Amino acid sequence: MRSIATNILDTIGNTPLVGLDRLFHGQRRVLAKLEGSNPAGSMKDRTSYFIISELLKNDIIKRGGTIIESSSGNMAVGLAQACLFYGLKLMVVVDPNLNPQTHKLLTAYGAKIVMVKEPRAKGGFLAARLEKVKELLTTVPNSIWSNQYGNPNNPKAHHTTMSEIMGVLNHDLDYLFIATSTCGTLMGCADYIEKKNCRTKLIAVDAVGSVLFGDKAGKRKIPGHGAGVPSEFLDTSKVYDVVHVSDYECIKGCRRLLTEEAILCGGSSGGIISAYMNYEKHLPENSTSVLLLPDRGERYLDTVYNDEWVNDNIELEQIFDGLNCAVKEVGSKMLAT
Repeated sequence: MRSIATNILDTIGNTPLVGLDRLFHGQRRVLAKLEGSNPAGSMKDRTSYFIISELLKNDIIKRGGTIIESSSGNMAVGLAQACLFYGLKLMVVVDPNLNPQTHKLLTAYGAKIVMVKEPRAKGGFLAARLEKVKELLTTVPNSIWSNQYGNPNNPKAHHTTMSEIMGVLNHDLDYLFIATSTCGTLMGCADYIEKKNCRTKLIAVDAVGSVLFGDKAGKRKIPGHGAGVPSEFLDTSKVYDVVHVSDYECIKGCRRLLTEEAILCGGSSGGIISAYMNYEKHLPENSTSVLLLPDRGERYLDTVYNDEWVNDNIELEQIFDGLNCAVKEVGSKMLAT
């Protein structure tokens, strides 16, 4: 019997670990960690709650103060829930790639939305959002930047994520696939693996057009993974390999997951599904992999699951490129395809 939660934030975590036997057949075990089961709908609930609770605990911000953050969507919603619960104001800086449903959610939670409309020549929309955050901090009284991009409590929040997975699997995990953006989740899990001396190998799933692993910046339509500026957290020595996926592959992965498993997930989750499909041939038989799926799919109904949006926004060249997206090498740990 489940216990009664003290409040809504106490329901964050302990998300389901679900087998994907319909989608993936053969000698390898593949499980999905469904982070969309968190109360505000994504794994960013963990990050938001931990960052805000630590700010309050250390008297860095007090009730009535304003949190300012840059976000492509999920972090903003997680912060909106935590700020509303703790009596804090929230200003979130977004860009035109924000999903319409996410915009509605933020409005419902009472967040103030600040939209930047033009990307910077270097760093794209993320650089433009961060510039706006710094500007707001000088004009909004009693405000602080929660800074998901550099706050050490971002990766620390995901030690629990890893602990949950290992608790269920009794530390029997060979590979863990994680989408990258701030790289907080990736490095939090890496810290746990290193501290506990686990055999688990981390596979980072990055976006085509992201600069995180040294590639050239490019246009991206699917929010929630990839970045236009380097990560303050990323330590590539702790990452076994990286797989890059296109926007089209994110969409294809989402729809395959829905069709085969009846699981409605968001864009970066679809990217992880496609990444595993691309990478599976490199994995030994009888291995166990966990795919950390960041969010659920309701807020992507107007984009990823909308044929008209896909036809209007995903270039034909990218569709063909996505079908043959190569595995990228990190260091010399893995032979590229």
